[in-house]
Amino acid sequence: MPFKSRFRRRPATTSIVIVAYDMAREIPRTLETLTTGYQQHAEQFNYEVIVVDNGSPQPLDEGMVRAFGDNFSLLRIDNASPSPAAAVNQGVALSHGDRVGILIDGARMLSPGVLHWADQAFKLFPQPVVATLGFHLGPEHQREAVQQGYSREVEDELLRRIDWPAQGHRLFEIACLSGSSRYGWHAPLAESNCLFLSRALFDALDGFEERFTSPGGGLVNLDFYKRACESQGSQLVYLLGEGCFHQLHGGTTTGGAGAEQRRYHHLQAEYEGIRGTPHRVPQNQPVLLGQARPEANWHVATGTTALAANNKLEQPRASHWQAVGLEHYLTGASP
Repeated sequence: MPFKSRFRRRPATTSIVIVAYDMAREIPRTLETLTTGYQQHAEQFNYEVIVVDNGSPQPLDEGMVRAFGDNFSLLRIDNASPSPAAAVNQGVALSHGDRVGILIDGARMLSPGVLHWADQAFKLFPQPVVATLGFHLGPEHQREAVQQGYSREVEDELLRRIDWPAQGHRLFEIACLSGSSRYGWHAPLAESNCLFLSRALFDALDGFEERFTSPGGGLVNLDFYKRACESQGSQLVYLLGEGCFHQLHGGTTTGGAGAEQRRYHHLQAEYEGIRGTPHRVPQNQPVLLGQARPEANWHVATGTTALAANNKLEQPRASHWQAVGLEHYLTGASP
């Protein structure tokens, strides 16, 4: 049973747009993680959730969506493009908030502090771009995990074992960092699958680029994230100790192996044809905002370890400590 909304609906300050295609199993869990009973401190701000059904063969049920709260609504697009770009733009066009949250993939569940900490970012910075790290449920990237027997049934059992949704932050315990977030909170992200920004900035960027027509949108989400990060006056904010968690659903980047490398080259070619240059990950220095969560400690360690290995990092300061001596710093004496 979904959590019910605890509060009367008031004008939304944040509009969260979720695009779903053929996700009858996954979307209810995603919506569960956006209810006022699941998200911490939800009474401190007002938000609406707009689900955009991007032409699913079996349409989503409006009653199911509205059962999660009177701030939830459904938009159905018939004869939709295989790309979700237009669906995002239509959802935002129908929204009311002066802040926008975007989940381009409706199969991604959130941890319980996402909305609270995103709200705090807007109080701290005039133009924040708030990014949430991505994770895959399961022991490794789902493209590989399914080859080892990972399945929807296994995923269902994992969620039962961590007492989800009552223990929402325990999602970290049954997940791994996704490819675009593989270095954790201390390195640039290629994209964010739960992104918040002002409506004014969304409009200034002209929304999602609808020339990305590949199924699933190709690199459209990476493109929007990069443009938002690199927009003048923006401050990139990573939500520390929070995440969005991809459920297994046979999507365009997690359903199979083999031809994946060729497919990625095709998507890069589409990007370069639109932007005139290969895609490069934005290099903004983020502010980390949130709360250290013990459930996420393993991912902090694995991310920084992977980053160090990738960059062949050493520890130059270690020799400095040994040569100078800690007592110099404790006493204030010059080394």
